[in-house]
Order: sequence, then structure tokens, then C-alpha cells
Amino acid sequence: MSAAAPTVIDHPSPNYGARRDAPIDLLVLHYTDLPTLDEALAILTDPARAVSAHYLIAADGRIFQLVAEGQRAWHAGVAYWGGVTDVNSRSIGIELDNPGHSHGPAPFPPAQMASLIALAGDLTRRHPIPPAGVIGHSDVAPARKQDPGALFDWAALAAAGLGLWPRAARPRPLTVAEAESHLTTIGYDPDRRRTCFADALGAFQRHWRPALVDGVLDDETGGLLAAVAAAASV
Repeated sequence: MSAAAPTVIDHPSPNYGARRDAPIDLLVLHYTDLPTLDEALAILTDPARAVSAHYLIAADGRIFQLVAEGQRAWHAGVAYWGGVTDVNSRSIGIELDNPGHSHGPAPFPPAQMASLIALAGDLTRRHPIPPAGVIGHSDVAPARKQDPGALFDWAALAAAGLGLWPRAARPRPLTVAEAESHLTTIGYDPDRRRTCFADALGAFQRHWRPALVDGVLDDETGGLLAAVAAAASV
């Protein structure tokens, strides 16, 4: 028996457009970077702001649907993942109610994570979103964004079958060229005119080595890069 779809609260936003004839194969996670849920709902539904997401999950676990999945929400901005430059047309965007770096990073409460896992599980059952396509805003826009941040529990998502998480990665020295190749395999933008190496590596660390995000290619990061790239290639 398949799991039931989570309950959602309709809260329509006018900020969307038509998808550009592409499959929905990416799930991009954000934090709101705002002090309150009400402020986030107001901004994401304000036509003057021209920003939105398909879903917003409150800290208490309530799920708001702002844009229909068949429409192109405006959440990723200028972004790149795995050769895709129109990330909005290929993705579902989920905002998580969280003060973010602008107001003091905070952990994501258990109720919020439980709702995210339920919603993401439902989305990946209904759309061809592979584990390698469950990513953060900072992954698709490393030079601009940090969300959902180093406090987000990517391992918990992967334990639920949502996203990649290497089970065992031994430290491994890599050359910059090898690291660049692994970053590209995983999905990061290889064009260094748009994203410098340190930003791309920092985004990788924020996702897979959040204890130390410094953009430095150390052996621990090298081992993780090799392991995640291998998993992404399966």
C-alpha cells in the first residue's frame, strides 16, 4: 500500500508562469530567511516581489501549497544543475520556514522535517525525481545562496530514500582537476566564469560536510566528493 499524500493548505500565489516543456526531475529545498511564517507567506504571494515556491512548510509542520506543481514557480533564480540552466522549469521548489543566516540560523524542528519527508516522498513517487535530484538552493546557485544551510539534516532525508548520502567515505587526496570532474558529475556548474571553484566546493561541503564549510579541498572533502560522484553515477 502506498503512503497517503500529506495534507496541504491552499494559499495561492500569483507568482508563476508556464513550464517550458520539461520533465519535473529536480526538487530544490530553500529556507525562507525570514523571522516569521506570516512574513514568508506575504512575500511569496506578493506580485511586486516576483518570487514564489510550490510549497512552504511551517516550523510546526503545516504544509502550504502556493503554486500548482504543473506551473513554473519562481524560486531558483539564475541557477544550474546537471546541464540544466532553467532550473525552475525542471523543479519543484519547497521553502522551509526558518530565520536563516540573515536572522540567526536555527535547527529545523522535527515536525517540519517529518512533513518535508512526507511531502518529498509523495513528490518523488509522482515525478521522476532521482535521489541525485534532491538538492538545495545553494547547490544550484553556489555563488549567491547558502540555503537551506549547514544546519539542515540531509542525512535524515537520505535515510528516508530522498537524496544521496555516502555511507562510508574514506579520506582521499584529490587534485583540483579530479575534484572539478567529481563536482560536474554530481551536478555542479563547471563554468568558472559563473561559479568559482571555492564556491562550488563550499556548496558541496554545506550539503555533505556541514561541520566545516571553508571551500578548501582537504582529504576528507576529497573522499566525500569521490563517494557522492560514484553514487550520482549509478
